[in-house]
Amino acid sequence: MPQPEEKKEVDNGVLTPVDLLKRDLHQKLIDRLDLAALEKIRDESALTQQIRAAVLEFLRIEQAPLSAAERDEVVEQIVWEVTGLGPIEPLTRDPSVSDILVNGPKSVYVERRGRLERTNITFRDNAHLLTIIDRIVSKVGRRVDESSPMVDARLADGSRVNAIIPPLAIDGPVLSIRRFGASLGPRRLVELGALSAPMLRLLAACVVARLNVLVSGGTGSGKTTVLNALSSFIPGTERLVTIEDAAELRLQQAHVVRLETRPPNTEGRGEVSARDLVKNALRMRPDRIIIGEVRSGEALDMLQAMNTGHEGSLTTVHANTPRDALARLETMVLFAGTALPTRAIREQMASALHVIVQVSRMSDGTRRITSITEVTSMESDVITTQEIFRYRRRGVADDGTVLGNFEATGVRPLFMEAILARGIDLPAETFAFGAVSHAGPGAVGLLGEGGLPA
Repeated sequence: MPQPEEKKEVDNGVLTPVDLLKRDLHQKLIDRLDLAALEKIRDESALTQQIRAAVLEFLRIEQAPLSAAERDEVVEQIVWEVTGLGPIEPLTRDPSVSDILVNGPKSVYVERRGRLERTNITFRDNAHLLTIIDRIVSKVGRRVDESSPMVDARLADGSRVNAIIPPLAIDGPVLSIRRFGASLGPRRLVELGALSAPMLRLLAACVVARLNVLVSGGTGSGKTTVLNALSSFIPGTERLVTIEDAAELRLQQAHVVRLETRPPNTEGRGEVSARDLVKNALRMRPDRIIIGEVRSGEALDMLQAMNTGHEGSLTTVHANTPRDALARLETMVLFAGTALPTRAIREQMASALHVIVQVSRMSDGTRRITSITEVTSMESDVITTQEIFRYRRRGVADDGTVLGNFEATGVRPLFMEAILARGIDLPAETFAFGAVSHAGPGAVGLLGEGGLPA
């Protein structure tokens, strides 16, 4: 049975003689080319020409039996090494890859459709991986070294990057890239089953009516994707200020001011926190403030902004349920160090927040909005909420697909008065108890123009 065995060897990454030749040639080119000089060439066609000339010269010397296609592949790999992300550059161009996880030079994983899988991509050694990490972070004015071994950055396409190096990372540098490919619009989210058409109509109405929305979810659940989709309903006449640790929001409006935090320099000075930026944003005459994620004391300033004329603001928080989101927000307000009593904090939250959108990642890798919850008021010392829509999970199919449907809880939200005041009328059956609403391509036809309430 030789054929299955040969297939297994190929699957395990055993290199053919041609592959070995290309790898050796690639290494010789990297060793001998003046990479520093090549990096100064801004014209990509001129850069490719120089690399192609060097490859052809090496092929002549080595008398290597490579086809024209294989020669082009070697040229492309050298260009990636000089100007891109080296061995992982092809992964950044693969639209099916949502995460790239480099656990040291010899271990690279990717996530596709919610599933992790190992690749046969490797770096030469720790120094090679460190070079790529340094190239990424230096482009956004960050640094990574022994005195500052952790760093957050971003790629040109908005993908979020985190790197941590020895001595904190024991087995070598670790690089994590959360990719942001083509933005998913509201209609596309309905097609993919992330939410139903009635849910989208309600959320669109909330944004247009300038209600304050908190998007809650765990890591990798799709919070930023939902935030981007919701922001598409903001009128283009408004001035928006965004505040992020690593800029990744993609707002389509014309009048957008983007602010980004800054870490301290080598002397421990010069840090600009999200809280500093929120305070400054209030002096910039914003119509809405959008914080990519609240993590600390800026939560207090955000709540105060929502309560003092900046309605319609959006932000995200890491939490597994709407109730957990409120608890986390309360804890982060305490980070501001103002020693406010618990009741005062909760009163601020109850008056500032209107809607919590809970996003969850299912066991099959899909992401869905599992709850839309209204923040109603304070009763005694407790913030009261009521769920308007939910995703009811029914089970798991034989292939692992999560089964379920979206349904209304029968609750008509109190904020409907604000929505009606904006001239938006949602059908009463939208909130009928037990009304099951489906998502998918057929559901898109139920939407009004652009997904806005009809």
